[in-house]
Amino acid sequence: MKAKEIRQMSGKELDSRLLELKAELFNLRFQLATGQLDNPLRINAVRKDIARVKTIIRERELGIGREV
Repeated sequence: MKAKEIRQMSGKELDSRLLELKAELFNLRFQLATGQLDNPLRINAVRKDIARVKTIIRERELGIGREV
């Protein structure tokens, strides 16, 4: 997911996307612990997506928002 796509989302969409990503990360970590994880690189991708969403939310709180 690109930052440009995230910036086009509304506040509620960002919150729901953040919850989805956190749930996915939890499931991936659970699969890793049980040895059922097929693609371990997915964990890093989800973590970075969570960071992107949190960054956009924080920018909006501070009124920084980059218009692209």
